[in-house]
Amino acid sequence: MLTFDSVKRIACKLPEVSASKIHGKPALKVSGKLLACVPVHSSAESGCAAVRIDFVQRAGLLRESPETYYVTNHYTPYPMVLVRLARIEETELENLLRRSWEFVTGNAADSRSKERSQPPTLRTPKTTRQRPVSHKS
Repeated sequence: MLTFDSVKRIACKLPEVSASKIHGKPALKVSGKLLACVPVHSSAESGCAAVRIDFVQRAGLLRESPETYYVTNHYTPYPMVLVRLARIEETELENLLRRSWEFVTGNAADSRSKERSQPPTLRTPKTTRQRPVSHKS
């Protein structure tokens, strides 16, 4: 079974990743930016890791593997996914951490827009305003 030590071992192979702490819990950062951590909020299950990932990729993970990946209400607005370490294979965790590293550093293989780092918003239709008619003589 994988643990946060496994996460640390895998992530520290990536460039500029170092061990750190966030709110007194183990964390991993890349160039000072959070990459992954032991979840700090009590809504997370024990034996999990919180990994930063863009919202589009997170939605795919949640849809494809809800037994492995999840979010709680607390984590919903953040570009982060919770990972049940007992349910993930090491190669899948390596892939996830690489994608997280790409997201955090902005070094993704494909060009990702800044929108992917913003939470999805519900769009409401704009009301149409009528402009006053200008009567020039």
